[in-house]
Amino acid sequence: MLRWKESRKGKSALLINGARRVGKSTLVESFAKQEYKSYLLIDFSKTSKQVDALFEDMMNLEMFFFQLQNIFNVKLYERKSVIIFDEVQMQPLARQAIKHLVKDGRYDYIETGSLLSIKKNVEKIVIPSEETRLTLYPMDYDEFRWAINDGVSPDFIRQAFDMKRSIGDAVHRKWMRDLRLYMLIGGMPQAVDTYIKTNNLREVDNVKREILQLYDDDFYKIDSTGRASQLFAAIPGQLSNNAGRYQVSSVLENQNAERVSSVVANMADSMVINLSYHANDPNVGLGMSKDLYRYKMFVGDTGLFVTLAFRDKAYTENLVYQKLLNDKLNANLGYVYENLIAQMLKASGNELYYYTFQTETGKHNYEIDFLLSRDNKLCPIEVKSSGYKSHKSLDVFCEKYSSRISDRILLYTKDFQKDGATTCMPVYFTPYL
Repeated sequence: MLRWKESRKGKSALLINGARRVGKSTLVESFAKQEYKSYLLIDFSKTSKQVDALFEDMMNLEMFFFQLQNIFNVKLYERKSVIIFDEVQMQPLARQAIKHLVKDGRYDYIETGSLLSIKKNVEKIVIPSEETRLTLYPMDYDEFRWAINDGVSPDFIRQAFDMKRSIGDAVHRKWMRDLRLYMLIGGMPQAVDTYIKTNNLREVDNVKREILQLYDDDFYKIDSTGRASQLFAAIPGQLSNNAGRYQVSSVLENQNAERVSSVVANMADSMVINLSYHANDPNVGLGMSKDLYRYKMFVGDTGLFVTLAFRDKAYTENLVYQKLLNDKLNANLGYVYENLIAQMLKASGNELYYYTFQTETGKHNYEIDFLLSRDNKLCPIEVKSSGYKSHKSLDVFCEKYSSRISDRILLYTKDFQKDGATTCMPVYFTPYL
């Protein structure tokens, strides 16, 4: 955001999109307080008819700014003030006005909103080209550690990744326990804040359930038949089945991936989910061979994923949380780690792809959980929730596509080590890949 302010110097507005409750409004207002002499915040979720009417006529900007300052009782200073359009998707005319306001150049402008609604509410308006877009994800692991007053671990984890060597059992056990705490709480600011204030995982769970209910309500706006809500609720079960793709027909009767493609696209635009597409030809141009009807679906925040997985109970008991935290729950947690890794890779700027294949005899099925394109090579990733013992999928894949491979990585819950050509890394190294 600061880079936008200093480099663009009012020549574009900043549009920040992200999922509901991810902290867009709080972030933008904090930035405005810190970086500007004054700011004017218009929250279009609660504006009056008087404010909305201002955007119906943008011919006289002098009068427009005069009225804004008096209605909100805020003095604006040329090139030292910012005007915030919060929930801009609810007032399309305000978004259209960005074109003229940026050209005028007196002030900076920041917009926030849901990408899904922003895309939908554009009928009969001119979409401004004068926008710099940023996406806000749930708090990543470094941000989570900073929030709970740990400014040390993130730097040391990065150093350990750069050294590419074992860190020893004591430190590794601590870092894995810290990571599991992040898995349970997640990166939604309200959930993190509740944990900091109460240190009570049941209270955190209540907050996450409220967010999930909000998402359910939004899904019915996407599709009134409830398909989006059903597809979302089935994510933990689909991942635990380890089927190699999201099987729409097992969730929705007489439906398939093609029939619900528009619903899934809208779910992705809401940023509540992350989609990983199958790459039919695993090569550096992964996007050129992605299969739009063959994908895995992840929850955008792993803390929400954990609550969603145990949503059949009235609340997720602290006992379940404590067992998860201490890695004692009698369940295969591979799918939880897979969701976490998808979240971490996405927040680091990666698009998500995976690959499944059979041997020539067709007797064995193999899967590469994630594929990253690095320079002109591929970096295949296999995920294990416990000891590695074997990494057959990686071995067979790398033999089959040897000329396309750079690093081959196993992400798991143990300390760093090399196993022949395979680099075995603890899950907390994921953001630095």
